[in-house]
Amino acid sequence: MVSVQFSRGGRAAFMEGAPMLDTTTFVGLDVHARSIKAVSLDVMTGEVRCATFGYDAGAVAEWVRSVDPRARCVYESGVTGFDLQKRLSGLGVGCAVGAVSKMIKPSADRRRKNDRNDAEFLARMLSVGNVVEVWVPDDECEAARDLARALEDARDDLSRAKQRLSKFLLGHGLVFDERTPTGRRKGNWTRAHWSWIESIGFAEGADNDVLAHYVDAVRRAAEEKARLEGLVEAEARKPRWRKRVDSLRRLKGVDTATAADLVFEAGEFSRFGNARPFASWVGLTPSEHSSGESDRRGAITKAGNKHLRKALVEAAWHYLTCSARPKDLARGQDPDPGARRHAAKGVRRLVERRGALLARGVHNNKANVATARELACWVWAVGLMAEEA
Repeated sequence: MVSVQFSRGGRAAFMEGAPMLDTTTFVGLDVHARSIKAVSLDVMTGEVRCATFGYDAGAVAEWVRSVDPRARCVYESGVTGFDLQKRLSGLGVGCAVGAVSKMIKPSADRRRKNDRNDAEFLARMLSVGNVVEVWVPDDECEAARDLARALEDARDDLSRAKQRLSKFLLGHGLVFDERTPTGRRKGNWTRAHWSWIESIGFAEGADNDVLAHYVDAVRRAAEEKARLEGLVEAEARKPRWRKRVDSLRRLKGVDTATAADLVFEAGEFSRFGNARPFASWVGLTPSEHSSGESDRRGAITKAGNKHLRKALVEAAWHYLTCSARPKDLARGQDPDPGARRHAAKGVRRLVERRGALLARGVHNNKANVATARELACWVWAVGLMAEEA
C-alpha cells in the first residue's frame, strides 16, 4: 500500500556550482528493511512531494517516473546494501548510494530526526552535489566479496569455539603443559594437544557432554573454514581475478586468501586516483587536527573498510622478520611481469622501512600499523599494474 503526501514550498533558486545534470528533480530515499520513505525536490519550483512504500523497487520506480522521468535518487549506504540501487537502475531510474560517513548533517536536525526529514535531507544534498557516491560492485564482484567475508566469519567462529573449549577446561583446572625433550612447551591445537583433550574424562556425565559439544564445535568450525578457503581459492582462479591475485601474492605476508580479499573488496583498483585514497579507504591514514601553525596528527582514522584493514595489519607483521629477498613463485602462479618486479621493490622497501622504524625506537604495534599503511600503497600500485596489463 502506498500513501502519498503533497506540499508546496516557496520557490528555490538553482544553486550556482551544483552538478550539471539533465534534471531539476532529486529524490531522497530513507530505506529500511520493510519500508522506504521517498521525498522528491524540484529545485526550480521548490515543490516537495512525499510518499511511503513497502520495500518494493517497482512501486518506487513508478512513483519517481510519475514525478519526473529524469529524476535522480539517492539513499545512504548501510546494511541494506546495493540491492535497491541495482533494482532501480534495472528499471531505468537513476539511483546513487551516498557514503553515510561523508554526510554533513546540521546539528539542529539531531533533535528532529524522522524518516521524512532524513529523506528530504538526502534530496537536498543531492541537488547541490554534496553527496559522495559509493562505488557499486556488479553482481559477480559482490558475490566474490560476500564469499571472502564469509571466510572471515568462519575464522572468527573457529577462534571463538577454541576459546570456549580452552576456557571450559581451564575452569576445571586443566591446562595443556606438555613439553619437548628440550623443555620447550608444545603448542595448542597440535596433534599432541588434541591427544591430551581426548584423554580427558570427568566424574560427572554432564561435564563429559559439555566437553564433547565443545570439541565437536571446534572440529565443525575447522571444517567449515577449510571448505570456504577452498571456495575462495577456486573463485580467485577465475580469469577476472587471477592475474591480480597472483600479482599481489608476490608481496610477502599476502597469501592467496589475503590477495583474494584485497581484489574482491577493491573490485577495480583504477577507481582510486592514487595510493593515498586507497589507504584512506581502508582507514590506515593518520587522523589530524591541525589549524594555523599547529600541526597535530594522531592515531589512524579506522574509517573505511575494516575487513581489509585487519588483513593488511596482519600481513604487515611478516616484515618484522622476513628478508628483503623476492618471494618465490608458487606452482601455477602467473603474475604480471611488471607487477612482479614492482612487488619485489615493495618488499625491499617495506623491510627497510620496518627496520628503520624499530631503529628509531618506535613501538612495535605503531611500527606495524605504519608498515601496513605503506603496504596498502604497494598493494594499490601492484594491483593497478596487473589490472592494466
